[in-house]
Amino acid sequence: MQGTMMHTPLSLNHLLERAGRLFAGNEIVSRLPDKSLRRHGYGEYYRRTRALAAALRGLGLRKGDRVATLCWNHHAHLECYFGIPAAGGVMHTLNLRLAPQELGWIAADAQDRFLVVDDVLLPLYRQFAHLHRFERVVVFPFSGAPVPAEHADYEALLAAADPDSFEYVAHQEDDPVAMCYTSGTTGRPKGVVYSHRSTVLHTLVASLGDFWGLRGTDVVLPVTPMFHANSWGMPYGAVMMGVKLVFPGPHLHPEDLLDLVQQEPPTLSLGVPTIWMGLIHTFEAAQTPGAPNHGRWKLPRGMRSLVGGAAVPESLIRAFDRHGIWILQGWGMTETSPVCTISYPRAELRDADADERFRRAAMAGVPVPLVDLRVRGGDGADQPWDGTSVGEIHVRGPFITGSYHNVPADPEKFTDDGWLRTGDVASVDALGFVKISDRTKDLIKSGGEWISSVDLENAIMAHPAVAEAAVIAIPHEKWGERPLACVVVKPGQSAELEQLNAHLLEHGFARWQLPDRYEFIDAVPRTSTGKFWKVKLRERFPR
Repeated sequence: MQGTMMHTPLSLNHLLERAGRLFAGNEIVSRLPDKSLRRHGYGEYYRRTRALAAALRGLGLRKGDRVATLCWNHHAHLECYFGIPAAGGVMHTLNLRLAPQELGWIAADAQDRFLVVDDVLLPLYRQFAHLHRFERVVVFPFSGAPVPAEHADYEALLAAADPDSFEYVAHQEDDPVAMCYTSGTTGRPKGVVYSHRSTVLHTLVASLGDFWGLRGTDVVLPVTPMFHANSWGMPYGAVMMGVKLVFPGPHLHPEDLLDLVQQEPPTLSLGVPTIWMGLIHTFEAAQTPGAPNHGRWKLPRGMRSLVGGAAVPESLIRAFDRHGIWILQGWGMTETSPVCTISYPRAELRDADADERFRRAAMAGVPVPLVDLRVRGGDGADQPWDGTSVGEIHVRGPFITGSYHNVPADPEKFTDDGWLRTGDVASVDALGFVKISDRTKDLIKSGGEWISSVDLENAIMAHPAVAEAAVIAIPHEKWGERPLACVVVKPGQSAELEQLNAHLLEHGFARWQLPDRYEFIDAVPRTSTGKFWKVKLRERFPR
């Protein structure tokens, strides 16, 4: 039988052309360092992005060359998302929260030729410039200050380029468009490379109604950094649908985000749990008459909020629900583009009570289309989807990485039959809901029995006096390991071991699962992507 459909390679260039033709008047808003707002439409964005591509070709960019970005979330960074691939290059987002030494190592490992950097981040760049020499450094004048003479001016390059005569560099759908490095908490970071095909497929799947539910009428506030797994892919979906984008720039403190929400109310936001914890605590503290900032803020009722990057406590979901905001938890990794599962309201649960809805919402969710997921036990057998049997999550699919940049095949990361080993331990129930128990390295083995640090953390954070909690294993002569809970209490609150353990018993934990010790700390250390950095806690509390 002859073929039936046209073979049209999937391409980000199509999404850019679509935005320029169909959504020219739709708005992109960026918050500048002085907190003023810059506005322009997708029509201007389209021309500027093509001008960037033309400028990069003029600088000598060759197909496959890496162009690093060291930028906050704003319109110029979005231009890089499409302009660099349009010129045949590979956008490499550098994580500005990493140490300079690590940034230098990553840029060298990726063999980045050019760098696009915000002027306000030049001091950070200068701290690792000696570790990797970029051929050209292009400075985006984010603050409006003059660009140093030794660097290229981003705006001047765009002004001198001709977007109308630019022609897209020919490519195959499997050619690379972007790369991100893993967090590297257990070793050197690894580069994950995304293609036109993988990115378009991920965008289409993630935009479906039960997941992002992305609509052209949405106003999207991406608080998730654009250097963190490409802001979970949302910039690509936003351009595809022409949605209004509101970029927060460098202002991510709770008060700053609440102020921005008053100016530009979003219908969809995304960020890591720690951002939303701080925001809801700040908001609720201001609701008390006579409190500082009383009456200053309102939350946009009906807003959807995508939260991921770490486990979302049920208490956080309940707190936002009280204000008419529903949190959708997702799970994924840099290696998975990243959306793999999302906890959405299943039709089978339409008659479930509130407690069951919240319980399900606090799970990692159901695998999205095109992603295969299995849970493999220590004996090498696949675990049944019964909600209790646990094992390591393995995934495969068209937007799951099959290898790392410049790294030999690693049997610790990939199985013989081609699945990605995620390092996350979970169970799956009959409806496909994944419940993450822990990272393999964070499980606590006490007296031969496993204790989930994630379950303990979520339950402790449900205590009204607790702001944050992280649980680690400490050595024990008799039991091998026991849990230690590191707790941050809310301002003006207090909690004691007996109170917290009584709270855990009420939440169904057995006495042998309770922490032997609580350490009350000022803040839980975090990785560059906002996850609890338990390595630092283990160093601080070795026993």
